[in-house]
Amino acid sequence: MGKINLAITGCMGRMGQQLINSANKDRSTKLVALTEHKLIKKKISGIALGLNSEKTLSKANVIIDFTIPECTFEVLKIASKIKKRVVIGTTGFTKKEENLIKKFSKRIPILKAGNMSLGVNLLMYLTEITSASLGSNYLSKVFEVHHKHKKDYPSGTALMLGRGIAVGKNRDFYKMMGKKYLNKKKFPYGKKINFNSIRQGDIIGEHEVTFSSGKEIIKLNHEAFDRALYSEGAITAAKWLMNKKPGLYSMRNLLDFK
Repeated sequence: MGKINLAITGCMGRMGQQLINSANKDRSTKLVALTEHKLIKKKISGIALGLNSEKTLSKANVIIDFTIPECTFEVLKIASKIKKRVVIGTTGFTKKEENLIKKFSKRIPILKAGNMSLGVNLLMYLTEITSASLGSNYLSKVFEVHHKHKKDYPSGTALMLGRGIAVGKNRDFYKMMGKKYLNKKKFPYGKKINFNSIRQGDIIGEHEVTFSSGKEIIKLNHEAFDRALYSEGAITAAKWLMNKKPGLYSMRNLLDFK
């Protein structure tokens, strides 16, 4: 098989720049399109930046999108029309938007993950197992820290972990979602899953799931030191998606966790 042609949206952002670096280092991929939300007269890696359009994205086999929900749906509309695969690392979707992504996946292969790291996806798997193993007398909460520039909270990863708790209990995640705190030194357990998000400095990402019975505490955590974790995971996802039929996939499918 020849090189996989990649398009990266939001190429001027932090993750966009990281994705470009990882794609250029990977010998099995080739950058063919880079886009931004407004036209910028600039070239990166010899490629002129463009807008999200059928013409700009037509040469790509896979589009990698780490932007904002509004941009993601712009990309999905184009991708579904010209039959392109999409890797979504964007976070902050509402329940209605999540359902809309499922509809697009009936037409094209989509891999969506709130976090592309192997370690984080393993953490989610362990969260499900722990939640399923513990009785109803154990309460849970999710804590996360990201850099000061991250706008959405809780992070997509924190929500993934919250969903893992709900799956373990065989409960609806949205009905289990509790309060969302921002920059609190301490936050309480509750009958529902509470979240606390810290935004400071240049921290790449820290996540922790805690279970407590009042008599003991169980903690599961992950800390990221290099943003390349996410970009390399996204490139791996793009390669994996190449031989998939239309459908909505996750890193869990790629990693073949049972």
